[in-house]
Amino acid sequence: MDNIILIGMPGAGKSTVGVLLAKALGYNFLDTDLLLQEQEGMLLQDLVDALGVEDFLDREADALCALDCRRTVIAPGGSAVCRAHSMARLGELGRVVYLRLPLEALERRLQNISTRGIAMAPGETLSDLYAFRSPLYQRYAGLTVDVGELTLEETVAAVLQGLDRWGEAPADPSINPQKRTETR
Repeated sequence: MDNIILIGMPGAGKSTVGVLLAKALGYNFLDTDLLLQEQEGMLLQDLVDALGVEDFLDREADALCALDCRRTVIAPGGSAVCRAHSMARLGELGRVVYLRLPLEALERRLQNISTRGIAMAPGETLSDLYAFRSPLYQRYAGLTVDVGELTLEETVAAVLQGLDRWGEAPADPSINPQKRTETR
């Protein structure tokens, strides 16, 4: 294994699961939202507000394309899938795992949608965002783990089990005949 990239909607648990997964593997952990905040000197929501959604997505993609790490669990922002070139870079870096959570569960988890730093256009709802991004997550993922009913520990175990079955070769997100779905 080289790097593991966790993708999914905001609130799916990428950062929380990522920390636990990194500990289990002895890897580093990188939350790219925090990296972007540090690079830009602004909170994520302030950055989205200042730049607008499209420019924010471009800035995020630039940060993702500049990544160069090894033995790291990477948790990019939920909007990483909105730019194909950033997903191509993440696919080069390692195996992409989609933490899939039903919309209803996301709505329960996300209480701070207006301040969380979610790249949403004015008037766009969480349901709109989910409908747009879900096919993209599925397209870029080499492994999908349904996390709706799983505890954090069960999610980490399911990811590890899926990665073990996946094998050692990193996935190419543009051509991935080895799609896998882990369910409980």
